[in-house]
Amino acid sequence: MKTQKDQFIETKEQKMPIKSFKRKQVGILGGNFNPIHVAHLIIADQVGQALGLDEVRLMPSFSSPHVDEKETIDATHRLKMIELAIRDNPLLHVETIELQRQGKSYTYDTMVALVDQNPDTDYYFIIGGDMVDYLPTWYRLEELFTLVQFVGVKRPGYPVETNYPVIWVDIPWLDLSSTMIRNKVQEGCSVNYFLPDQVINYIKEEGLYLGTK
Repeated sequence: MKTQKDQFIETKEQKMPIKSFKRKQVGILGGNFNPIHVAHLIIADQVGQALGLDEVRLMPSFSSPHVDEKETIDATHRLKMIELAIRDNPLLHVETIELQRQGKSYTYDTMVALVDQNPDTDYYFIIGGDMVDYLPTWYRLEELFTLVQFVGVKRPGYPVETNYPVIWVDIPWLDLSSTMIRNKVQEGCSVNYFLPDQVINYIKEEGLYLGTK
């Protein structure tokens, strides 16, 4: 026979809400962003929309293993330009883990740290279609596949066939590079529409890219 106390406890348990748990879905677009331009923004936004991600984080490198450091401006400027570029898009955020860690960053090491910090998050690592063929050269690739889902952005002239687990996303491709933009700034040419206006203004105000290509 149930006592009044037993009945009270049963009633309380029946009224407790059932909590649902949904893992956060986050895209990562890494790069030097020297400077960030509209092609970066289109890729981040369109991949996020296509895959229904909760957010896409643009992750500037402090020192990339694959980039000539002599051509890279201070991380403070690159971070500020990203913040200016994404300020009106609630889907896009900035991820500063590689700036905080400093030194050369390999994707595997970065993602181990992010997964450890955010165990309730699934990560989608975004790369250009031209980079898929180079995946075999990536540091600790097989282990990296256990940490992230790779997303390949289709690019004209590059096949979409691979034995690796890659989700392909079809996005209008802009043949635009940070190197070309730096060259134009140094030569005194217009970079209108290649970059958000607020980023162009920041480059002018800070006198960036005038002494290096």
